[in-house]
Formats: sequence, structure tokens, C-alpha cells
Amino acid sequence: MLVLFIFLILALALVIKSADFAIHYSTRLAESFKLSKYVVGFLIVAVISILPETFISVTSAIEGIPSFGLGTLFGSNVADLTLVFAIVVLFAGRSLKIETKIIKNRYLHIGIMFIPILLGLNGYYSRWEGIFLIIIGLAFYYYILKNDGYDIDVPREKFRITDLLFLLVSMGFLLLGSHLTVKFGVNFANALHVNPVLIGMFVVGLGTTLPELLFSIRAAKRNHDGLALGDILGTVIADATIVVGIVALISPFAFNSRIVYITGMFMLSGIILLFHLIKTGRVLTKKEALLLILFYLLFVSAELVMNY
Repeated sequence: MLVLFIFLILALALVIKSADFAIHYSTRLAESFKLSKYVVGFLIVAVISILPETFISVTSAIEGIPSFGLGTLFGSNVADLTLVFAIVVLFAGRSLKIETKIIKNRYLHIGIMFIPILLGLNGYYSRWEGIFLIIIGLAFYYYILKNDGYDIDVPREKFRITDLLFLLVSMGFLLLGSHLTVKFGVNFANALHVNPVLIGMFVVGLGTTLPELLFSIRAAKRNHDGLALGDILGTVIADATIVVGIVALISPFAFNSRIVYITGMFMLSGIILLFHLIKTGRVLTKKEALLLILFYLLFVSAELVMNY
């Protein structure tokens, strides 16, 4: 059992490190096209940040255990919206400033997060539903890019073919690490005689939040609050729409609807709570960060009671 846990941690570490390299090189590529910091955070870095859970979810669906992947996606989203935001605030040592455009788009964020929950109430995602989710996610990203695209004040970096090559290599290691994570994660859950969904949510799910967590902490410490917030929110939206859609498109799947009724509802409640907090004073304070942590602990307690 200990050996399985060690292998699981090593596989997850490979995923996280590969994602870190992918973020680095994708950001350099994005800067060569003079994209604004918010777009780099929301569109570019967030897209790369979702690669760990994307590969893990697709792999789990192909291997016939889609609930593991869906639990990882929804569980990591709850963590992103609560625990990750809170940790960024606490590590920054100050309140995070919230840009007006983020608050203005809050109902759009909440509405989009509700769509995969509504479609999944019957415990099944069809191929057509997958296509619809992908379209919704891409349309939202297009809206963000259209309304906050190029920034003339961003210094343009020189395009390097090596950045593209290293990005592709990083994604290759992500694929390998994701396969190993699913394999050892399920084996570890079976050894513990617990629901694999719990391992997906609280071991793998938390692990896959590390790329955006580390990136956002670095951004916040450099006073790039928009970059930090954009990364996390972009990751959450992409996970709930594009990633779920890709999995359903590749392999339509049935799952325990409890994931939607419990985890999905916590995910939706988490983003509603987050936007309620940040619209008051247009900042996210340390006290509000502690409230987000308490919300995440409530989520953990509910999942343990219902799934153990």
C-alpha cells in the first residue's frame, strides 16, 4: 500500500512539473504575440493549467473509470474557487484587488458553471452534450479575448521555436504522468477499500491545482492580481466546460449522479460565494480567505460522509 502511494505521488509530481514547464513556455509564446496580462492569465496560462486534469480525465474515461476523472475535475474546481484563492491571499500577505471587468462578468461565470451541472443531473454526458459544452467554453474564451485582447503596453518577446518544442515535450510528459496517475490512483483506492472518486478529488484533484496555485502566488507577490485571478477563474471555466466536453466527445459516459448533486453543487455554491465576497469592496481580504477555507472543509466533510 505504501509503495502504491509513493508511485501515485511520483506520477502526480511528474504531471505537476510538466505542467509548470508548459506554463512557462506557453507564457513566453503568448508574450511574443503581445497579449495582455489578464488574457495571458485567463486564456493562455489557464488553458495550460488544465492539462493535468484534462489528460487524467480523458485517460480515466478511456480506461472505463470516468467517475474518477469527473471527480478530479469537479473536486479540483471546488479547491480552486475556495482553498486556492485563500492560499494566494494568505501568501500574498495582503488583500487581492479585483478588477471591475471580473465583477461585471460574475453572472456569466456563474451561469456557465451551472450548465455542466444541469446536463449531468441524469448521470450521463452524451457526445452531443460534450460538443455543446466545448462550444460554450470556447465562446466564453472568445468573449474574453475579444474584450481584453492585445495590450500595446506589453513588451513583445522574440518568438523562439525552442519555446514551442519544449512546450510539446512538456505535454508529452503530461500524458505519461496522467496515465500513471490514474493507474496508481485507482490501485491505491482499491488497496484502501475506498471509493476511487475520493482519491480523485482529494489526492489527484488537489495535486492538479498546484500549477495554477504556484503561478497565482508568484503573480500576486509581483502585484499582478489580474494575472493571478484570471489564471484561477480561467482554469475553473475550462474544466467545467471544455474538459468535460472533450471527455464526453471522446467517450460518452455514465457516472454516479451523486458527483453532480454533491460535488457539482458545492462547485456552483463556491463560485457564488466567491463573487459575493469579492464584490464587497472589490477586494478579497484575509478574513474572507478564512471563510473560503471553512467552506472547503465543509465540502471535504460532506464528501467523506457520502462516499466513504
